[in-house]
Amino acid sequence: MFTLLQATPVAVSDSFKDTFNFLQGNGVYEDGMMHFLQAMKASIWNSYDAFIADAQALSAIFMIIFFSLKAYEMMSGDKQLEIMPLLRPFGLVMVILWWGIFTKVVAFPTDIVQNKTEAMFDGSQAQINDLRVQRAQLMVTVADSLMTMQAQTEVASNEASTWYDKAWESVKSTVKDGFAQIWNPIIELRNRLQVGLQLLVTSLLETVAIWILRICVYIIFVIQIIFSTILIILGPFAVAVSILPAFRDSFTTWVARFISVNLYSGIAYLVMYIASLFQQYALEAEITRYHALLSGGGDAAEKLAWFAGNGILSFGMVIVTFLIGALSMLTVPSISTWIVSTSGISSAASTMGRGASSLGATVTRLIAKL
Repeated sequence: MFTLLQATPVAVSDSFKDTFNFLQGNGVYEDGMMHFLQAMKASIWNSYDAFIADAQALSAIFMIIFFSLKAYEMMSGDKQLEIMPLLRPFGLVMVILWWGIFTKVVAFPTDIVQNKTEAMFDGSQAQINDLRVQRAQLMVTVADSLMTMQAQTEVASNEASTWYDKAWESVKSTVKDGFAQIWNPIIELRNRLQVGLQLLVTSLLETVAIWILRICVYIIFVIQIIFSTILIILGPFAVAVSILPAFRDSFTTWVARFISVNLYSGIAYLVMYIASLFQQYALEAEITRYHALLSGGGDAAEKLAWFAGNGILSFGMVIVTFLIGALSMLTVPSISTWIVSTSGISSAASTMGRGASSLGATVTRLIAKL
């Protein structure tokens, strides 16, 4: 994965990393949840034979009707004897009999696409997770620097205007030392509460943004599981119905929809990989800026003061990339129909996508009010 910026590595303790992963999840997309979705898909697909016997009985009835129509057409002289059209129903019945193998063969090309895009995505996540932890460590360091700077500034201000500078010249140093020992912890406690509140708001905003991204990703994979399971379980009926001339296209339509739905995961991993490039740039850019705040240069204190006035301890770039990735994930069903044109699936997926978008907009408005 190419590097857009060269961020200086940050030493992060194992305890901090474990705490951060415990609070926000291990990885941007929570590795445990992704493995669970894959295992659930494999488990549900094993129920492909729920209606195989019913579809076989239905196909036998439709074959009798089909051969009766063909025999009547030949007896009436409307059609001549043709062998190949008579073999088609037998081929469709064989598909039903070997339904499990047939679905795996149809899904094989889409599995290849998924494996390759998933490998690209997995290769980028290790670096993204390291950058997330480094950035979190720098945020805590910046918060500590803010508390120290605010305490020193306020103590200096109080010392400049306190009454004891004029009244107790003889015991000035003793009183000042005693006063500093009492007053400094109070100032530090108040500033710690103030900066801690800013850190809490920042963490809340980032947690909401990352969960919007995760929810959109989970929605796409859950949609794929639901649609593909329905197509697999009820697919034998589509094959049986296609025996009749009036529903001849139902089998090819099913194949197109099944391929389109199985492309969701491959396209989703590709979109997540592209989104990870934006996330890497944002993380490295913010890490570089945090280093500038902690550099201790001539204008570092001024930058730190202006940064503290933002209300949150974040530059907002990472939050924006999370939201962009979430919106991009909702385009996966539409992208799939670009590759394999289908009807019905795209409209159903877009309906769920609009519902997810409305939910995301509602959450965003609530965040803005906070």
